[in-house]
Amino acid sequence: MHILTEIKNRGVNDVLMLVCDGLKGLPDAVETVWPKTIVQTCVVHLLRNSFRYAARQDWDKIAKLLKPVYTAETEDAALERFAEFADTWGKKYPAIVRLWENAWEEFTPFLRFDTEIRRIVCTTNAIESVNARIRRAVKARGHFPNEQAALKCVCMAIMSPDPTGKGQARWTMRWKTALNAFDITFDGRLSAARQ
Repeated sequence: MHILTEIKNRGVNDVLMLVCDGLKGLPDAVETVWPKTIVQTCVVHLLRNSFRYAARQDWDKIAKLLKPVYTAETEDAALERFAEFADTWGKKYPAIVRLWENAWEEFTPFLRFDTEIRRIVCTTNAIESVNARIRRAVKARGHFPNEQAALKCVCMAIMSPDPTGKGQARWTMRWKTALNAFDITFDGRLSAARQ
C-alpha cells in the first residue's frame, strides 16, 4: 500500500490494469489506491505454480488440459474446461484445483479482453526480463561508491539495447494493436492519460 501510494503521489493518477504474480494483499491495496484498476493474475505464473504440485511426467498432460481454460472465449467456457480438468486431475492433484479456484477471481478479467490485449497481459515476463537485466548489471559491478553510481548503472542497464537487437522491435509491434484495443476497452482512459 505504501509503495502504491508513493507511486500515485509521484503522478500516476490512473492504472488501467495491473498484472501480478499472486502477491497476497496486492489486489486490495490496488483497489484502495486506484479503484478502477483491474487486477490480473499472471497466467504463466499460475501455470508454473500448478507444475510445482505435479510430478514431472504429468506436466505435459496438465498443460494440455489447462490451455483450453486460459484460451477460452468466455468465462463460462473457461469454467467448463476447468471442470473437465478438475474431473481428470482433481483426485491426483487437488492442490492444483484449489490453486486455480483461489486465483479464479484475479484470473477471469483476462477472459473478458480481446486477443490483442490477452497476448500482452498474460504474463509479467517482460518486467521480469528487465529485472534480470538490472540484476546482471549490478552483480557484474559488485559495489558502488555512492547512490548516484548505482542509479547510473541501473539506468544504463535499462537503456542499453538488447543483445540481439530484435527485442524492442518485437515488443513495439506487439503493443500497437494492443494499445488500440486498450483504448477502446477502457473507454478512452488511455488517451486521457497521454494528454
